[in-house]
Amino acid sequence: MKIGLYFGSFNPIHIGHLIIADTLHDQTDLEQVWFVVSPQNPLKKRQSLIHEFDRLKMVELAIEDNFHFRASDVEFSMPKPSYTIDTLAYLTDQYPQHQFCLFLGSDNLTQLKRWKNYQMILDNHEIFVYPRPGELKTVDHPNIKMVEAPLLDISATFIRKSILEGKSVRYLLPDGVAEYIRDKKLYM
Repeated sequence: MKIGLYFGSFNPIHIGHLIIADTLHDQTDLEQVWFVVSPQNPLKKRQSLIHEFDRLKMVELAIEDNFHFRASDVEFSMPKPSYTIDTLAYLTDQYPQHQFCLFLGSDNLTQLKRWKNYQMILDNHEIFVYPRPGELKTVDHPNIKMVEAPLLDISATFIRKSILEGKSVRYLLPDGVAEYIRDKKLYM
């Protein structure tokens, strides 16, 4: 099976993530999309992250009605911070029958060279790049595939700030995620 890996903090998962995942699933030959909840991104500060199990639960709630999507906690038991190359090696070892590809926003394409063993990732895995606000970066490499997708500028930072300030996040979050945040009093 060909599986797209959508790595992220998902702090929280929002409709932008879901629209991108659905579009990339629909516009490519991917059979499934796995949302890989990252306990700690090595290129981001950890301070505003809520517990990884809460973020995983929100992903599960957000995707429960889509059988093409799956939530993954694979990085929870791996050394932190998590490195994509290590996760890919682990998944490839555990699931040799599957082919794993990556999702990457065009704004992060320039950061790829900062990733641990990025050349190994490029040489062995397809990377589906979706547009992000700002200049569209392109790279001439046979494993990098540009995918047409809606240009969305929805940020989890904006959502967290809105929740903290008691403002509406209606239509930015799936209903189950919004309810979970309210019930657990997250980001308040």
